[in-house]
Amino acid sequence: METHIMLDELEVGELAIEFDDQEPQDVIRWALERFGRRLAICTSFQADGLVIADMAWRIDPTVRVFTIDTGRLPQATYQFMDQVQQHYGITLEVHGPDGQQVNAMVQRHGADLFYREVPLRLLCCQVRKVLPLRRALHHLDAWVTGLRRDQWATRSNIRKLELDHDHGGIVKINPLADWAEDEVWDYIRAHKVPHHPLYDLGYTSIGCAPCTRAVQPWEEHRAGRWWWEKGAPKECGMHCAIETGGFEHELESILGHGEEAQPG
Repeated sequence: METHIMLDELEVGELAIEFDDQEPQDVIRWALERFGRRLAICTSFQADGLVIADMAWRIDPTVRVFTIDTGRLPQATYQFMDQVQQHYGITLEVHGPDGQQVNAMVQRHGADLFYREVPLRLLCCQVRKVLPLRRALHHLDAWVTGLRRDQWATRSNIRKLELDHDHGGIVKINPLADWAEDEVWDYIRAHKVPHHPLYDLGYTSIGCAPCTRAVQPWEEHRAGRWWWEKGAPKECGMHCAIETGGFEHELESILGHGEEAQPG
């Protein structure tokens, strides 16, 4: 029987302080040694996630890497996914939404419900991203992300190690937490890491095709995500639980007797 490795708040807090000024590779090496196959790298094929995957692969070429395929990704992302697998000689673990839940949502609200109001956009994110992520993390003790503090206000306080209470208290590791964007791209150039072709077209944050656009030089990093919304969080709920009181009821009706309806 496989043993779960669970850390408590005190231990994670001490480790977060210890690792705060250490290099990302040191954090990743520790995580791989501590959690082994019960750890996986999460990537959406943006620059940060690919840097993390590259660092981990150089330490352990058998490292587990997973992604969430929402079913609405740009064609360029699907093509780039194949390129990444060939470049590293790995097989990505791909998790997608539940087909019945997607069908129920589309029948109730239409395929492009996200353009109508923020609660419906959050509902779509929940069905296509957050719930698949929850399933992907169910059998893990730790996961690694490319989150950085400078990406958006909701991420300004992230630590390199933290307990992920939205996913059963597993450990969430953010080795690039204290990096700036130019450090990410310096690493990509220095180590010849593949980068998503949409960056060359002016994209700075890449998600689902209908919800992502290129940005102008004067716009903020995540301005191309859900750009039609005013005053709404530039988050989908994967890394920042969003409770609006608006979409939870809709989600519960769509899930019926299925998965738990709380945001994760």
